[in-house]
Amino acid sequence: MAIRQPLAPDLEPALRWDATQRRLLDAAEELIRTRGVHGLTIAELARTAGLSRPTVYRSWSGADEVVRATLLRRVLVLLAAGDQAAATRADIVAEVMRFAAALGADPLFAALLEREPEVFTRYMLQRFGTSQRVILSHLSSAIAVAQAGGSVRQGASDEIAVMLLLIAQSAILSHGTVSDLLDRAAWTRELAAALDGHLRP
Repeated sequence: MAIRQPLAPDLEPALRWDATQRRLLDAAEELIRTRGVHGLTIAELARTAGLSRPTVYRSWSGADEVVRATLLRRVLVLLAAGDQAAATRADIVAEVMRFAAALGADPLFAALLEREPEVFTRYMLQRFGTSQRVILSHLSSAIAVAQAGGSVRQGASDEIAVMLLLIAQSAILSHGTVSDLLDRAAWTRELAAALDGHLRP
């Protein structure tokens, strides 16, 4: 959802990765894609990146934090891929649908959804971490703009954004379980209708 808004100050420190951290996150992506989350240990991460374990520990306390940082970076890449600022209900729905499609096509997230859906659930759905907060910041800002223009119902924009994100996340995670009931076109149509209905005045 490409709404160009500054991040909340408390999120910014987590997003300032230096060259060494980016190298480690590249290695983490490779390990998650090829071996799954359980294949990502600090020792294996250091070996894959060609760095020492103390170097890893200078940035993250353990594998769990590395996984979260890796997923956050991918979320930021997918968010930045949009090229329109959402200003209406239709814009917001279109951007959420674009993001959902990009998430499903992304090699890292696609691997998790296909091979380790429980991991996707744990890291992306069970609690709102930095990744979700970044998405919510984008959504809430866009909703507030659309509310001012009259295309989105009134209410707390951050609360509306939370439910919008839950609808999209649940649909993405559950898509495989209903693929024999809804083909891709029908799933896309019904999700867009659900998102639009949630926002409509």
